[in-house]
Amino acid sequence: MEFGVVMQELEALGKERIKKTYMSNGAHEPLFGVATGAMKPLAKKIKKNQPLAEQLYATGNYDAMYFAGIIADPTIMTEEDFDRWMDRAYFYMLSDYVVAVTLAETEIAQAVADKWIASGEELKMSAGWSCYCWLLGNRADAAFETVKMDSMLEQVKNTIHDSPERTKSAMNNFIYTVGVSYLPSHDKAVEIAKAVGPVEIKRDKKKSSILMASDNIQKEIERGKIGFKRKYVRC
Repeated sequence: MEFGVVMQELEALGKERIKKTYMSNGAHEPLFGVATGAMKPLAKKIKKNQPLAEQLYATGNYDAMYFAGIIADPTIMTEEDFDRWMDRAYFYMLSDYVVAVTLAETEIAQAVADKWIASGEELKMSAGWSCYCWLLGNRADAAFETVKMDSMLEQVKNTIHDSPERTKSAMNNFIYTVGVSYLPSHDKAVEIAKAVGPVEIKRDKKKSSILMASDNIQKEIERGKIGFKRKYVRC
């Protein structure tokens, strides 16, 4: 399917109500307002197509960029490709739900995520922590070093309250994900979650939200969900 046809199909799927929702979360023009579920039939037709994904991502159109992540072929993407995508990810729905998700299907995921976490840049750090969440929720526990996960939990404890807002949110989710999906560090995550306590996330033009990893981990314990792994990273 050609680039122009895909753009027309995405535009036809756009809804003003969804567009407003995306914009309230940080998206800006150009965008159509396509529900992610509405993209699935189109994605099934195309399957993986990295050249087309690159064309779509380069448009700067939020819906096209999101769809690019769905049809991308992570196995042929290089670290430079991911850095380039990350540089164009202008808000968290791109950094955490497109770039980080796509990165999580590669063998270089941890190395690139580590680099982004160390960058000191809000969205890169957010994407790095989010990538680990996608990884931990999908890959076998043996794919990770417990010493490293424990060290990362300590890093979160020591820095989360002084980190940028989107990074805070991703770090909080990291504590939760380790607590739920990575059994070797479950107890450590519970301990860290209690030590961190409530995390305030300030939002532009909206009231702050309070995140509590300890409460959310406890809910999953009560539901018998500890050790949960999802079958796929990308839907």
